[in-house]
Amino acid sequence: MGWADIELNNRPAILGESAEPVLTAAAAGHFDDSGIGLGSIVRGQDADRLYYMGWNLGVVAPWRNSIGLATGSVATGKFLRLFAGPIMDRSPEDPYTLSYPWVMRMGPDDWRMWYGSNLAWGGSSADMQHAIKTASSRDGISWMRHADPVIGFTQPGEYALARPCVIMRNGTFHMWFATRGERYRIGAAMSQDGRSWQRCDEAWGLDAQGDGWDGEMVCYPCVVQHRDKLYLFYNGNGYGKTGFGIAVWDS
Repeated sequence: MGWADIELNNRPAILGESAEPVLTAAAAGHFDDSGIGLGSIVRGQDADRLYYMGWNLGVVAPWRNSIGLATGSVATGKFLRLFAGPIMDRSPEDPYTLSYPWVMRMGPDDWRMWYGSNLAWGGSSADMQHAIKTASSRDGISWMRHADPVIGFTQPGEYALARPCVIMRNGTFHMWFATRGERYRIGAAMSQDGRSWQRCDEAWGLDAQGDGWDGEMVCYPCVVQHRDKLYLFYNGNGYGKTGFGIAVWDS
């Protein structure tokens, strides 16, 4: 996991990037010994919290993921694991595997998380059903899960929704996420309470176009609001092998 310092203007420019990893895979036997994936960062007064997904490679099933927590500083780009084990792992509500957590602190004792969870698993990755669920917490460490998905499948051939990103805009929750079917694209949803969501892919989503670096897939979105514009960062072909780009919503 690394970072890039980007100036956002009419022609975004990369001003710098990390020389050392912010966080690396753990030693053998840990829940994140096969790799890590960034979920979200929550800014704090004493320390910033980095919520992430840890990978374990499997035998019968291809992988098993859990959710971990590191603390540190966005300013320095240095983070350390808060615990050796995950803060969310397989459970009666999530029996298979969990993925990319997005966390928001709504108040002193009101933490919200949206994350991916497998509902079923077959012989290949295309046999899985991976939806988005939600959880709540008083401290951002111990979480109460809500068993039913809050974002489900609506498009033909969809079988995986992952990597949610949530922001508040004009009193409304907006979510972007990767949706996988025939190919990866970016879906969207809106909610008044963060629990009941309505898909709005056509209005707020993003699909692959043309035959360039992002012509085969667009996935793993992250949206930030800067001044009067929304910037959607996303990966291109090969899950980001060809790089990442920025789409702008300026209405």
